[in-house]
Amino acid sequence: MRLFVAVELCDSIRRAAEFVTGELQRRLAGTLRARWVPVDHMHLTVHFIGHVPDERVPTVLDALQSAVPIEPFDVALAGCGAFPPHGPPRVLWIGLSEGLPALSAIHGEINQRLLPLGFQPEARPYTAHVTLARVKDAPRGSSAALREAVRTVDVPSVRCRVGHATVFESRIFRDGPRYSTILQIPFAGT
Repeated sequence: MRLFVAVELCDSIRRAAEFVTGELQRRLAGTLRARWVPVDHMHLTVHFIGHVPDERVPTVLDALQSAVPIEPFDVALAGCGAFPPHGPPRVLWIGLSEGLPALSAIHGEINQRLLPLGFQPEARPYTAHVTLARVKDAPRGSSAALREAVRTVDVPSVRCRVGHATVFESRIFRDGPRYSTILQIPFAGT
């Protein structure tokens, strides 16, 4: 079973992300081949756990189920960007202007809970973002124009309150992933 921990987004943030996606699709039409994330799949990944053998799933869920020691918090959208920061873009995303310390705290807490079970923390630093698209192919020499379009797109100023994290199962199908809620992890302040 493929598992990840994420923060679900409220409708206003999803609508804003959908607007930005439409703008980028319009601006970048014919410039790249990408798999655009459906609005109902948009979330803030806090920790990608990966494949967990079925017999280990109950142990992992048991380690994750207790409340995370933080208060509910707000997240707010900021500008767009692309990963990696240089060279051909692979992922287009929206960043955050609020909620980063809390999301980093959740990430660290999940790392600590999973480490005794043999799950190693990611080597790269945690970067909170909403994935809009995964770039399949961008023509040679198009990186600068693509990055300019992403950098200059208007992101609506919206926010939402976050009161829990969610463990999702991700199943990969030919037409893309499907997510199922496995467990909601409360915050101690709720």
